[in-house]
Amino acid sequence: MWKSFFLAAGIFACILGVELLVVDSVVIDAGKDSPRTFIAPDWAPWSLISAGAVTILHFCTLPKKISLS
Repeated sequence: MWKSFFLAAGIFACILGVELLVVDSVVIDAGKDSPRTFIAPDWAPWSLISAGAVTILHFCTLPKKISLS
């Protein structure tokens, strides 16, 4: 289960980082309140991509589940 969690977290971080590279700003509509604009800092996309890549590499080094039977 931990292997699949690390793989999913790494893929999610990489996809989010690539998405932040492409999108300049995001408008969040919170219903009744006025819409808010989110602008990611310049370092965020590259940090997410690199952290996701390291997490995926960590997934490759985790041992397979050992059965105790």
